[in-house]
Amino acid sequence: MLALGLLLGAAALGYALTAYLAVLRSRNIAFPPAPDGREPVTVLKPLCGAEPGLAEALRSLCAQDYPGMQIVFGVQDPDDPALAVVRALEAQYPGLDIAVVIDAARHGFSAKVSNLINMMRAARHEWLVLADSDVRVPPGYLAGVCAPLADPSVGIVTCPYRGRPAHSGGAAGLCSRLGALFVNEWFMPSVRVAALLGSRDFAFGATIALRRSALEGIGGFAAIADQLADDYRLGELTRAQGLRTVLSEVVVDTGIDERSLRQLVQHETRWLRTIRAVRPGGYAASGITFSLPVAVLGWALAGGSMAAVTLLIATAAARVMLHFAAGDPGPGKASPWRGLWLLPLSDGLGFALWCWGFAAREVQWRQERYRVERDGSAHPIT
Repeated sequence: MLALGLLLGAAALGYALTAYLAVLRSRNIAFPPAPDGREPVTVLKPLCGAEPGLAEALRSLCAQDYPGMQIVFGVQDPDDPALAVVRALEAQYPGLDIAVVIDAARHGFSAKVSNLINMMRAARHEWLVLADSDVRVPPGYLAGVCAPLADPSVGIVTCPYRGRPAHSGGAAGLCSRLGALFVNEWFMPSVRVAALLGSRDFAFGATIALRRSALEGIGGFAAIADQLADDYRLGELTRAQGLRTVLSEVVVDTGIDERSLRQLVQHETRWLRTIRAVRPGGYAASGITFSLPVAVLGWALAGGSMAAVTLLIATAAARVMLHFAAGDPGPGKASPWRGLWLLPLSDGLGFALWCWGFAAREVQWRQERYRVERDGSAHPIT
């Protein structure tokens, strides 16, 4: 057990340091300059409900300085409260090319993809950008994410993202902060490490930019209509056509709206089990990315030996370094010192849910339960 414990401790330390360096490196990458000649772009924004921060998120898109930008908003319910937010933006930005599609037609399991299929009839341009409704974008976002599409070898461009807690107090505030830590200090660092090692096997709903011709080449959005991980599958299908995936230097913000521990657990379990379904080998290997719990496990297996204690202390220090590197230094942002006490709770919960992810293929999505198949498709459990 001593050898196994020391091996786990060394692996945890090695990963924590690599993640820290990968995140630190990403902070030093310059924002890409806008190209001189920019193709017109249609931005597709599927909506469902007036979630926290929706107006600010949509306004950040409307404020983009990008000639030839069309925005298509789509809902499936004519009484969707998100429509009131869209109408207010139409009044605020009367010069923008905005289209609104209201269509209840379903084309598969995924309401989001059904929405996108319905919205495509209003899209006018060859270059397309898809972005989740709660994504808030920086100035220059659209020019930055679209620039790589000028290369015909590029299939999709996707953006890393930063989780922002939608609540600040009470149980909802705590759970939203834990959800944001899960995104910012586990998931995105693992993406940064994968990218550092040369992998591009990812795509995120926070932003996907692609050409209409590439989308049509994989069969359109209908090809992902039954996918729970529709964003990942979109990237996979374009790569199968011999096209590259580009990870943009542009970082966007996404709202983390976790109102209870139960909702947080359901959300993270759905996420983890979906990853396990589409990438079982990668999911099994990802246990090491929970460096702090793995180091504790290694210490326990090694019987508390001095070498194991040293590895545990070094891993904890590297984990704290990652916490500070992954934080947002912008003005008005919360000090990373305030979140230090949450690290053991966040990492321990994440590791426990990762273990639980092996137990079944069932996930909770809103009020229904689904089984995730190996191809990422989801089927209701009756």
